[in-house]
Amino acid sequence: MTNEDRMIQRDRMRFVKNKLSANLAILAIVFNVFYFVNIYRSDVGSYYYTIIIGADIVYNLLFMLAAFLASEGVKNYKINYSWLLIVIGILQIARIFIIPMRAHGATATIGGVETIVMGDGQFYKLVIYLVLSAVCLVAAGVINYNKCRALEEHMKTLEGTAA
Repeated sequence: MTNEDRMIQRDRMRFVKNKLSANLAILAIVFNVFYFVNIYRSDVGSYYYTIIIGADIVYNLLFMLAAFLASEGVKNYKINYSWLLIVIGILQIARIFIIPMRAHGATATIGGVETIVMGDGQFYKLVIYLVLSAVCLVAAGVINYNKCRALEEHMKTLEGTAA
């Protein structure tokens, strides 16, 4: 790619939305939906009826709101949303150690019978969903950050040329 091609590509960024980062953030929301549908459909007595699951429900709502708003922000090359995406990506990894890790291998008594709360299959699925969500968020944040820096540099060269 020649220097002129790079200039044209960066100049196009002023007029074309950052769809890649926005779509990755939306994909992260989809993986999060798979996570919470999978965990909330579990029927293991009253194991999940705690304050932790209530906090998880509230977090899911806030997560989806923040991720969606960030996806709209990164479409327009707003650099601060990159940091938000990276932070909530890290929080997705931290969530593995809250509900899935505690429930994996735990038992609950249902009808006088000890029942495993979360088996290996469900645990691995939940971990994969959270990791994929985190990877999408961090990738969206890093891609947007790099594109924002490139666009800022290009805008400075345009201002220098115009002056």
